Amino acid sequence: MTSETIERQLSGRTIIVTGGAQGIGAAIANALAIKGAHVWIGDLQSPERTVASIVNSGGKASGAICDIADSSSVASFVAGVTSQSDRIDGLVNNAALFSSLRPTPFEEISSESFDQVLQINVRGTFEMIKAVIPSMRRQKYGKIVNIASSTVFKGPPLLLHYVSSKGAVLAMTRALAREVGPDGIAVNCVAPGLTLSDGVVETGNLPPERIHADAITRCFPREQTPDDLTGIVAFLLSSESDFMTGQTVVVDGGSMLH
Repeated sequence: MTSETIERQLSGRTIIVTGGAQGIGAAIANALAIKGAHVWIGDLQSPERTVASIVNSGGKASGAICDIADSSSVASFVAGVTSQSDRIDGLVNNAALFSSLRPTPFEEISSESFDQVLQINVRGTFEMIKAVIPSMRRQKYGKIVNIASSTVFKGPPLLLHYVSSKGAVLAMTRALAREVGPDGIAVNCVAPGLTLSDGVVETGNLPPERIHADAITRCFPREQTPDDLTGIVAFLLSSESDFMTGQTVVVDGGSMLH
């Protein structure tokens, strides 16, 4: 397998990336567009800047505001995609609530905050999948990549709502792979380590010592960036991974070995 092979396979494909206005999602969207995919970005904040950057670089991209936890917003967004494309080849469920969360002892996490995290991270993933599945079933082919987190395996303290939500995404990936496999649809999961996305850097909710402590546990003892995730996502969206489904790939520089 070569980068050129994946590029040929992704060229011309229609791929949705949620939360693609900045951070990890923007890095994934840019990488897919470079490989020739038509990327559709859905985000709560305007994706115009990321779309313009891709288009100005010669790629194909479109975008719209989309609240993934709102079924009507999701339906409207996906209808916009299908109105301009006769198929949806891939979905990257990247949008999630994380960088704005402050590390908090579990007994101090409000019920409202817990519900909000699950509403976005779990139900939002569910709503997006539910919206694209009809198109993928019609064409008997599709690739879904859910972005989870290595925290599911490490169980760090003070982020119980977030870790719980990403554990649900991992479980959803496995159960869904069984259901849609007969339709030729692959569902896989990528679990990043602590990644220095725009949101993590800008909010500053994680102190530098926490980021450094995470970095030194890796086989590659450096900070993780969004670009570290684009290769595996492209692979899972390409035909090179056609017989791979229900799996979770941890990309964290070797912090967690299994």
